Amino acid sequence: QVQLVESGGGLVQAGGSLRLSCAASGRTFTSYAMGWFRQAPGKGREIVASINWSGSNTYYADSVKGRFTISRDNAKNTVYLQMNSLKPENTAVYYCAAADRKLLTTFISRYNDWGQGTQVTVSS
Repeated sequence: QVQLVESGGGLVQAGGSLRLSCAASGRTFTSYAMGWFRQAPGKGREIVASINWSGSNTYYADSVKGRFTISRDNAKNTVYLQMNSLKPENTAVYYCAAADRKLLTTFISRYNDWGQGTQVTVSS
């Protein structure tokens, strides 16, 4: 099992930036891929970005490509989501999650361990 703690959310104006962090403990950090998801009010949870165990392979949802960057520091057991050029429609609770495999995956069903979420609010 993996314990995940997100931080870095907050209120930012449109066009601004935030960096989310997710600290992991428990299972060996390099034994699983990681993902960032978000859930806006009244909507389902959707994938934002994913990264494989080594950080060599990443995936981004079309809506965030070119603005968001996922990365991981395996020495610190931490995954990051750098969010630039934020838009009001990016407002949501953001969750990090640990996959059940080392390879990158976009299937939410492959993510078994979840953080508590961090609120990101982008004002217009």
